[in-house]
Amino acid sequence: MKLSQYPLRTYKDSPAEAELTSHRLMLRSGLIKKLASGLFTWMPLGLKVLKKIENIVRDEMNATGAFEILMPAIQPSDLWEETGRWDEYGSLLLKMNDRHDRSFCFGPTHEEVITDIVRNELNTYKQLPVNFYQIQTKFRDEIRPRYGVMRAREFLMKDSYSFHLDQASLNEEYKKIGQAYDNIFNKLGLDYRKVRADSGEIGGSTSHEYHVLAESGEDEIGYCDEENFAANVETIKSKNAPNGGHLSFARGIEVGHIFQLGDKYSRSMKCNVLDNSGKSVDLMMGCYGIGISRIVAASIEQNHDKSGIIWPKEITPFKIIIIAILKKDDDTVLSKSNQLYDSLVKSGHEVALDDRNERAGVKFAEAELIGIPYQIIVSERGLNNNTVELVERTKNGSQDIDINTIKDYF
Repeated sequence: MKLSQYPLRTYKDSPAEAELTSHRLMLRSGLIKKLASGLFTWMPLGLKVLKKIENIVRDEMNATGAFEILMPAIQPSDLWEETGRWDEYGSLLLKMNDRHDRSFCFGPTHEEVITDIVRNELNTYKQLPVNFYQIQTKFRDEIRPRYGVMRAREFLMKDSYSFHLDQASLNEEYKKIGQAYDNIFNKLGLDYRKVRADSGEIGGSTSHEYHVLAESGEDEIGYCDEENFAANVETIKSKNAPNGGHLSFARGIEVGHIFQLGDKYSRSMKCNVLDNSGKSVDLMMGCYGIGISRIVAASIEQNHDKSGIIWPKEITPFKIIIIAILKKDDDTVLSKSNQLYDSLVKSGHEVALDDRNERAGVKFAEAELIGIPYQIIVSERGLNNNTVELVERTKNGSQDIDINTIKDYF
């Protein structure tokens, strides 16, 4: 992508209301634009990051054998009344009435909807186990939206729901999805911990949260990597890990949560099948969520410096940016930059070319702010030696590389 044709606008100053580093950097780098409190437009640069996370999540969910669907964002109140959550959720539900005065909500989660689908569509135990997932915008009527996309009124999530004939099958799926989540967060290049958790308003017997470690995290966790143990500090009753190991403490940002719901929803909504002996059985259920838009902010909280974002290579909007140091009345640098751009694109790399008529200092500052891993600087001085300058976002200094072999570096 050539930046002269790209709708990119960056800002030098941070908005006064932006408290977190991720909020400030996402606004300054043009990833998002604020519409109203807790509501943001994802601009092209930010959407590229969001889609990359979405694709990693989708690939891992497909690998588990889960089926992707898309459920309505608007849900009728009668489903929520079946489970008692219409009143339990209270003011967090963003509610509306249609022209016939029927009550609906904009879904923050979809346990009721998916249970309604399964009770009407599943007709034999032989179709079990089954897991459905979706990637969809969710809504919460936050009393005080803050921290940018970290706590917004609407947010993008992957939520999935599994149904089982017995607890053993649910345990197996829970373990499988837990492994898929490990794969996802490892691919995203994040330092995270899987934490024992309370099931909260979702309900159920067993749950774990996935926390990205960051100083700005709202939760404090204790963990012992030697014992593969982590838990919220409120639940820890000893100074040591369960087997006596040393506990470390850190703050974390919750980006995922998995639950064993048991028959909480199937019992209240009469979601059952006949087993092989002809007995009616309420289905066991699991649910598994990942905050896709929240991961963008959490990644920035974990990966930044004073100059801007430092994207993990798996989710960077572009892998390489070519910075053309243009001279008046001389098209040599621009011509060579275009040739290099075409060559790298043909080699399968995601490349941005800064061909704008801007000062070199502005281009360098924006490349650092946006956080693209590799900068290739094309200048008259370098071309006189048949070289370009390579700068890596995570390293100090630079190196001169022959312009004809630079593409072999990546």
